[in-house]
Amino acid sequence: MTKRPAKPAKRRTKAQRTTEKARQRGKRVFTLQVTILGGPMTESFSRKNPVISRTIELRGDYTLADLHHVIFHAFDREDEHLYEFQFGGKRPMDPKARRYGPPMAMVDPFGEEEGSLDAERTTLDSLGPKVGDVFGYWFDFGDDWWHKIEVLAIAEGPPRGRLPEVTRRVGESPPQYANWDEEA
Repeated sequence: MTKRPAKPAKRRTKAQRTTEKARQRGKRVFTLQVTILGGPMTESFSRKNPVISRTIELRGDYTLADLHHVIFHAFDREDEHLYEFQFGGKRPMDPKARRYGPPMAMVDPFGEEEGSLDAERTTLDSLGPKVGDVFGYWFDFGDDWWHKIEVLAIAEGPPRGRLPEVTRRVGESPPQYANWDEEA
């Protein structure tokens, strides 16, 4: 009995290989609008900047810790502090929200719940957000900078250009620490 020769493997085009690699990496590009809801800002700064937001594009394989760093730089902050992302709640600090923070903050600061999930291991893709979804971001548990993050768009496939990128800025970045003497 003679063996049949093996069929030669089909050659893929460069475009097919590129598309396959992108699919394997599971890359999607998220466009997020991050708006400051509250924080220690002087009255005069708030009057001059009634809306403060940044539109950011980043890949879905970025972790929430990566998103924290992107937001940190987008608002020109200088000093790192603890942070937390909140998903599925109706309001800030909703006890029903799933909370994600850095490993050092995984114990609930209020001793009420089981604490935060790991932001360094959780990617945007793994959370499955959809266009129109909104979630919270709390920076600096002492000064309480509250942010709303809205998913504006999700693009499938490999990213174009360098990411992450701040694509739009509305309002000036508030000083991380307000100078309350300016108000006097």
